[in-house]
Amino acid sequence: MQILFIGDVVGKSGCRYLERTLPELRRQYGADVTIVNGENSAPGNGITTASAQQIFQCGADLITTGNHAFQRRDSLAIFERRDVLRPANYPEGCPGHGVEILDLGRCRVAVLNLMGTVFLEALDNPFAAADALLAEIDTPNIFVDFHAEATSEKKCMGYYLAGRVTAVCGTHTHVQTADEEILEGHTGYITDAGMTGPARSVLGVDVQRATDKQRLHCPVQFIEATGEAMLNGVSITFDPSTGKCTKIERIFMRESTNVR
Repeated sequence: MQILFIGDVVGKSGCRYLERTLPELRRQYGADVTIVNGENSAPGNGITTASAQQIFQCGADLITTGNHAFQRRDSLAIFERRDVLRPANYPEGCPGHGVEILDLGRCRVAVLNLMGTVFLEALDNPFAAADALLAEIDTPNIFVDFHAEATSEKKCMGYYLAGRVTAVCGTHTHVQTADEEILEGHTGYITDAGMTGPARSVLGVDVQRATDKQRLHCPVQFIEATGEAMLNGVSITFDPSTGKCTKIERIFMRESTNVR
């Protein structure tokens, strides 16, 4: 069976390109489950009802998020949905939930959303949160979106969960890494799945604005970059009887060249 995972969708550009490409990608990879990280899908950043709905209309079965989950005013209502996750290691009492189990008929797939704490908010320990949730999940097919800044923390989580989950895919840095592998002969892993949004940008932000911020160290209002778009993600093949990943493949597409 196949899981299709799309890296952080950024703003209008990302949503538009996802709309154009995701239906065909689902067919091409024979996706049984399609998961999209949508935490930056709203103009500016964060996620709104409108941007979430656009992602679902593109063909997503479930949306994961991260540190911008509650950036927008109407985000609290979004997380009442079972198919929109926020990191599971937010404190108890926080709106929303961090794990959902999808019943596909042939099998069940659990999707777990976690967030790192290195260089990000001081949330509950993601390793402890993973242990607690895995003890409750009753399917071997478990996909983890680990939204984290530090490569080292992502690598540690990959090895920590190796053999216990189907895949660990990092998000947040918006740059796709070339280190996809299967850990311990069981768990598909990539440090960062990448970004879906404007190609000529700095993590989705207008190049000049982002450069001015780095060069001048003075307040700059970020705006979304324009121009051609790109899409990053991964396809994961797994055995539904064991949860074992048998193949992980990076996906890279760019509007002008349609490179795969």
